[in-house]
Amino acid sequence: MSEQSTWQVTGMTCAHCAASVAEEIGEIPGVEDVDVTVETGAVVVTSAAPLERGAVEAAVVEAGYQLA
Repeated sequence: MSEQSTWQVTGMTCAHCAASVAEEIGEIPGVEDVDVTVETGAVVVTSAAPLERGAVEAAVVEAGYQLA
C-alpha cells in the first residue's frame, strides 16, 4: 500500500524549479510519484513507505530550494 505525504517547498518560481525538485525527490528509494505545484509550493509524494523528513529535505536542498 502506498503512502502519500505533502511537503512545502519555498523558492520555486517556474516549471524548471518544479522539475528539479521532482527529479531530486524522485531519486529517494521507494518514491513512486512526485507532483509539484509551483504556485503554492506544495509537493505531494507517493511512496512505498513513509519518507523521513531528512531525506526529503536533502533532496530539496540538492535541487537548490528549501523545505518549509
